[in-house]
Amino acid sequence: MSVDKAQSWAYAEEFAAEGEVITQARARSEELGVGPVSAGTGAVLRLLAATVRAKAVAEIGTGTGVSGLWLLAGMPSDGVLTTIDVEGEYQRSARESFLAFGVRPARTRLISGRALDVAPRLADSAYDLVHVDGDPAEAPECVEQAVRLLRPGGVLVVSGALAGDRVADPARRDDTTVTARELVRSVRDDERLLPTLLTAGTGVVAAVRV
Repeated sequence: MSVDKAQSWAYAEEFAAEGEVITQARARSEELGVGPVSAGTGAVLRLLAATVRAKAVAEIGTGTGVSGLWLLAGMPSDGVLTTIDVEGEYQRSARESFLAFGVRPARTRLISGRALDVAPRLADSAYDLVHVDGDPAEAPECVEQAVRLLRPGGVLVVSGALAGDRVADPARRDDTTVTARELVRSVRDDERLLPTLLTAGTGVVAAVRV
């Protein structure tokens, strides 16, 4: 990446300022060793949630609530975020963040468990937006579940799609990079989806369910 492009990327990442609550949630992520979405990715989530006026959002990978806070910021006041994570400690931290953000408890449904055990129990075509940001090894199966959950016109968002800029390098053949590369291709080639690939954060692949 040229210096100019690197500077433009950094400028874009800092374009949407994070409030104090998100900043605190991000600090807790670092303390717990969780990799939260970047501010640039968060801004994409907020924008897409607002664009489709997402009242029902599902998220795979709660973390400490950084992505959830961005999603809630774009959702209408009666929207409900259902978020799944296998780590109860992360979700306790996320719940504190949501309360500090002024979100009513009825607007969040935090489900503790493995995503591939929980997601199949959620209703078909019931969600306006699904965000996948869990275990990279499970991402392909989670995306398949996400497509099932989306209504026509709903939006799929997968964070970390470029695997820390490794996906574009054909010489990188580690398992995480190969899985991410194949995932991006599968979303691109899925006739049920209208996709795009963004460079926000560590890469975002987004698609509309047609």
